Amino acid sequence: MIRIFIGFDPRETVAYHVLSHSIHARASEPVTIAPLMLSQLDGLMTRERNPLQSTDFSFSRFLTPHLCGFEGWALFMDCDMLVLDDIAKLWALRDDKYAVMCVKHDHVPEEETKFLGAPQTRYEKKNWSSVMLFNCAKCQALTPEYVNTASGLDLHRFNWLGDDNLIGEIPHQWNLLVGYDESLPVDQVANLHYTIGGPYFDDYHDTDYAEEWFAEKDAMLRCDQLSKS
Repeated sequence: MIRIFIGFDPRETVAYHVLSHSIHARASEPVTIAPLMLSQLDGLMTRERNPLQSTDFSFSRFLTPHLCGFEGWALFMDCDMLVLDDIAKLWALRDDKYAVMCVKHDHVPEEETKFLGAPQTRYEKKNWSSVMLFNCAKCQALTPEYVNTASGLDLHRFNWLGDDNLIGEIPHQWNLLVGYDESLPVDQVANLHYTIGGPYFDDYHDTDYAEEWFAEKDAMLRCDQLSKS
């Protein structure tokens, strides 16, 4: 079973559901998907919201290993994504010598704000934590107490590992940053990441790869009517 946790923010509810559909529609193996909703993490996620925090799941993503009982592997994804390939191919890349695996972006955004006026931040390993394969048994530093008290930089720069050699790399196609990375034909992309703002926001309705997102939404909403005799 492929275990997936997706960051959830009420302002991006439609993004969560379209991403979930895109995963299920292409998966060749059984998948279970859980939203990281703060309303379901009462007592686990207790830290106050940071002014630089752009989504509800900025920090709750690091509870994934704890929610798995620090056993097995699990995949975390931001909700502002669209999967265009079989998620089992990403799952197959798990390597037990690593504690976490991700796309190692060299990403330094130039803009000061992104969707809904959220502040854009710059730090080492920017966007590495937006798609993470967790080897949960090797992530036991991520207790609820630590996740609730550590600085954002310590969490997102993986300082809790103590050794960057424990960070494995997955192919760039599994976290293509829309609007930053070079646009590629869709058959060369496994996962689109609308990190500046998804096409479900009015200001980004015409962003790159918007057509693919709206097509996925339409497919999710499809309801074939039985013909009446």
